[in-house]
Amino acid sequence: MLEPNKTILILASSSPRRQELLRQAGIPFEVEPAQVNEDQHTGEPPLSYACRLAAEKAQAVAGHHPQRWVLGADTIVVIDGESLGKPRDAQDAARMLRLLSGRAHEVTTAVSLIAPGRHADTRSCTTQVWFRTLSDEEIQQYVAGGEPMDKAGAYAVQGGAARWADRIEGDYSNVVGLPLALVTEMLRKNGLLE
Repeated sequence: MLEPNKTILILASSSPRRQELLRQAGIPFEVEPAQVNEDQHTGEPPLSYACRLAAEKAQAVAGHHPQRWVLGADTIVVIDGESLGKPRDAQDAARMLRLLSGRAHEVTTAVSLIAPGRHADTRSCTTQVWFRTLSDEEIQQYVAGGEPMDKAGAYAVQGGAARWADRIEGDYSNVVGLPLALVTEMLRKNGLLE
């Protein structure tokens, strides 16, 4: 573990879910959200998109802290080759949930760890999630509650959408927003954890 009271890791994200996962893992960190354009480039494959955003987020914050380690992350939901990021509005959230209803989809989180010497280690984790069929009423009630608005794919598997996931194959924490096993391995490989 890191030396007591010595936090050298900065999380380049304002996501409360990512923060909670790091706390649960006992990884000390500080938060400095990155400000980057999250638009997907035309023709950019979903995995490349997630990896690019994770790296850009980490780089944006690392530029202000040359002696600190910075962790950036980006989560996307992919179905039929389409990347579903955060919904633009309630209508977009409902559209996404209708796409996911009764089907399997992939949740990919890319993480990028930048070392003080500017070396970047970027990796990804993908989890398969199966949703049961959702009624229009369920979708409308969920969207009206506001939970989907800042979530990739318009849902929180740890929240109200937990009742919709029939099966999850892979890392559950990845679906929440940060693959803890992968992040721990990266931190250990780079000497930040024992």
